[in-house]
Amino acid sequence: MLPMSVASTPEAAAAKPAVLAIVILNYNTAALLRGCLHSLRASQHPFAVETIVVDNASSDGSAALVRAEFPEVRLIANAANVGYSAGNNAALRVLGFDQAPPHAAPPLPPYVLLLNPATVR
Repeated sequence: MLPMSVASTPEAAAAKPAVLAIVILNYNTAALLRGCLHSLRASQHPFAVETIVVDNASSDGSAALVRAEFPEVRLIANAANVGYSAGNNAALRVLGFDQAPPHAAPPLPPYVLLLNPATVR
């Protein structure tokens, strides 16, 4: 497994379990990612959402952008471009999907959305 770093805020860890986890796999799309995350931030919904950005070793400052502008987003910064499936699987492992219930802690979100960074509302 390649090294990666995961960043999250204490507020996110203390929040109620997510009903929806949004996973965004990113590679050198900082401008699109910024628009996508702004769109998600502006969305109104009555349930808990957790957003995870998996950055596949972008060289355009994408990871720094997430850290600086979107502290509520959990960031997985891969040391190399591991590809689409491995990147998404890293986020699913962070969410606890590599644990067999009932051992998963915290509780698994019932819904996970794999979202393209070019998506805006």
